[in-house]
Amino acid sequence: MSASTDLNIDHVANLARIALTAEEKAKFAQQLGEVIHHIEQLRKVDVSGVEPTAHAFPVYNVWSEDVARPGLPVDAALRNAPAQRENMVVVPKVVE
Repeated sequence: MSASTDLNIDHVANLARIALTAEEKAKFAQQLGEVIHHIEQLRKVDVSGVEPTAHAFPVYNVWSEDVARPGLPVDAALRNAPAQRENMVVVPKVVE
């Protein structure tokens, strides 16, 4: 399919903040035109009897119960710290 006449590839490239060569513009214009064509095909599908949903199937929470458990021991948490002081990781100062 040829690129749509409504498709301004320069505007799209500007929004994406990319510089395109003439060959890339022609290629991407054709590809975007094909995507738009497929979207137009989807618009023709009758969905009047379909309920709006976020997922095709029900989604259930599969997380485990929120049960308090002992945390990581301090020695294990600081084992790989490059520098530590008073059971804390020492990091370089980033704010003056």
